[in-house]
Amino acid sequence: MDTAEFRKRGKEMVDYIADYLELIEKRQVYPDVEPGYLRPLIPDCAPEEPERFEDILQDVERVIMPGVTHWHSPYFFAYFPTANSFPALLADMLSGGIGCIGFSWASSPACTELETVMLDWLGKMIDLPPQFLAGKDGEGGGVIQVENAACFHSQ
Repeated sequence: MDTAEFRKRGKEMVDYIADYLELIEKRQVYPDVEPGYLRPLIPDCAPEEPERFEDILQDVERVIMPGVTHWHSPYFFAYFPTANSFPALLADMLSGGIGCIGFSWASSPACTELETVMLDWLGKMIDLPPQFLAGKDGEGGGVIQVENAACFHSQ
C-alpha cells in the first residue's frame, strides 16, 4: 500500500467506522454465535497474495461483526463503553500513525512528559495534595503502569 492508497483507504475506514457508530442501534447487541464459529468462515492458512481492501471490509461484516458484542450500542447495559468518542478515535489514529513507544523518557520525551502532565491534571481534578503531583519541579507524580491480569488470580 502506497501513500495514495493509504489516504483513500483511510478515508473509507473513517466512513465505515462513522457508519458503524451511527447505525449501531440496528445491530444485534450480543452475538448469537457458538464457540468456534469463526474458524470455518476463514481459510485455514494465511493467504499468499494480499486481498482487496473491499473484500477485507466485506469479511469484517461477514465474519467479524456476527461475533462482536457491540459495547457502544444504546441497548447494551452490561458494562460501560470506553474510549470511543470521535476525538478518542482520532487520537488512536494519530497515536498509531506516530507509533510511539513510551517505555522511557529517552524512547519518547513528548510521550513521557505529556503523560506526566495529564496525570497531574487528573490529580488536580481529584484534589490530590501537591506533593503527589509531578509539577514543574518533578517531585511526586508518576505514569500509568499496566499490570498483568494473571497477577490478580485468587489463591
